[in-house]
Amino acid sequence: MMQMDRRPYMDEFEKLLVRMNTPRVMIDNAGCVNATLVMIDSARKDRILLEAVQVLTDLNLLIKKGYVSSDGRWNMDVFHVTDLGGNKLTDNNIINCIQHSLGTIRNTRSKSIDGMTAIELTGTDRVGLLSEVFAVLSELKCDVVESKVWTHNGRIAALIYLKDCDSGCSIEDSHKIEKIEARLRNVLKGDNDIRSAKTSVSMAITHTERRLHQMMFADRDYERSANIKTSGEDHSPLVSVQNCLEKGYSVLNIQCKDRPKLLFDVLCTLTDMQYVVFHATINTTENGAYLEFFIRHTDGTPISSEAEKQRVTLCLQAAIERRASEGVRLELCTTDRPGLLAEVTRTFRENALNVTRAEISTTMGTALNIFYVTDALGNDVDSRMIESVRQGIGSDCLRVKELPFRNQQKGENEEQHGGGSGLGGAVLLSLGSLVKKNLYNLGLIKSYS
Repeated sequence: MMQMDRRPYMDEFEKLLVRMNTPRVMIDNAGCVNATLVMIDSARKDRILLEAVQVLTDLNLLIKKGYVSSDGRWNMDVFHVTDLGGNKLTDNNIINCIQHSLGTIRNTRSKSIDGMTAIELTGTDRVGLLSEVFAVLSELKCDVVESKVWTHNGRIAALIYLKDCDSGCSIEDSHKIEKIEARLRNVLKGDNDIRSAKTSVSMAITHTERRLHQMMFADRDYERSANIKTSGEDHSPLVSVQNCLEKGYSVLNIQCKDRPKLLFDVLCTLTDMQYVVFHATINTTENGAYLEFFIRHTDGTPISSEAEKQRVTLCLQAAIERRASEGVRLELCTTDRPGLLAEVTRTFRENALNVTRAEISTTMGTALNIFYVTDALGNDVDSRMIESVRQGIGSDCLRVKELPFRNQQKGENEEQHGGGSGLGGAVLLSLGSLVKKNLYNLGLIKSYS
């Protein structure tokens, strides 16, 4: 009896599996007047929405509108994106990068830390803390290559990438690592943070901002203290949680000031809280951002108690506020040298300036650092104080910058004004309409016209 060759069938089956597990990405500039449309069609998988949004935000793109729909085991997401200036995407390198990155979304989207050692710090924030941290690292012959620092509700989280000053390589000496951790832990403890101060060393690959969200969430920065003043308290994000029992969802509505990476920050926290987004609409205007999510817990249940509703509300408010830019933005651009960060932050401390957020980077021997500073009470800094600090550090290398993002709405109702032409625009607009129609048929939005 002849043996049938199964290889052709197996090859076709493998191709089918690859197709089902590879997101299909369409990018179109003709379907919308004011934004580039990015459509992602994929099999439903855990965290795929977060990973897709992470790709877009890592490219410094703004998500002006979005529609997310999960029908059974399939996802259909449509995003209206622009660059930071509010313009459609015209750089083919960016467009190709989006297509490649989203098409291989299941590959790690993390930052490689080859040749560096990552130090994680969490604790109680105070004026001058960052100065003490960088002074210790300088004393221990550690070169800070990159770092991001967030503060919120009196707490601080920092992820610092180091090299050994002498070897220029990652720090592998276990005794030196233990010494670094012990010294930094003592700095973080100060006089009154014996329990919550934490330091750890990581050799793993990680996405810095994703990790900072995890660190602050684990540190419970969302638990507000009556003694902590947060700037912009009158403009806190509005978060409401309701249950749509007939559909088995919990419905989150968020209204806040629009800013870059807002959707990414919200999705990070929902993921950390073990919630899954099934449907969502995102809309931004010159007056703010409006986000609606239909979610369930990973076990398939909606939010079941008032206590959990309150916790979700506080956690989402914290997620939005962590990155909110407080204070004056100072940019330092100068030749890198050992002890530079210790010197700069010591000058801040001596002038009673508090660093609320920091982004440290080094490129080709040049330090490119951004600091957001307030006074010791969290208020705006007097311009004369800023000028004094600039003179102390070097006015030619430390500059005062406006916030990099201004929400410049280029017009409302872009679909009604000029639409788009060509097959690509028609196809992508129809896909966007299909997503909205799906939400309408499920009773999750009032109209899809």
